[in-house]
Amino acid sequence: MRYRLTFIAGLATGYVLGSRAGRERYEQLRKAAQRVSQNPAVRNTAESAALTGREAASKAFGTVSAKVGDRLPASVTDRVRSLREQRDSDEDDWGTSNT
Repeated sequence: MRYRLTFIAGLATGYVLGSRAGRERYEQLRKAAQRVSQNPAVRNTAESAALTGREAASKAFGTVSAKVGDRLPASVTDRVRSLREQRDSDEDDWGTSNT
């Protein structure tokens, strides 16, 4: 599915950049893309996908650090610790819109 979406995005980009239809057609395409991106259903789906991705990354991080944590050099361990402290102190509000 990812490759299909990449192909469609590339096709649309190629059409826009190589189109001989001119500025008017470009503006029509831009407005249509803007309408799609501002659609609440699309925004909610994107936010849901981002949340799912963050949760999966967090689980993977925990699993990997549990398996290789003891084998890492001290400099890497210190850097991971500082990144964890930064992440814990900064609450990110990504994906919490009111749409």
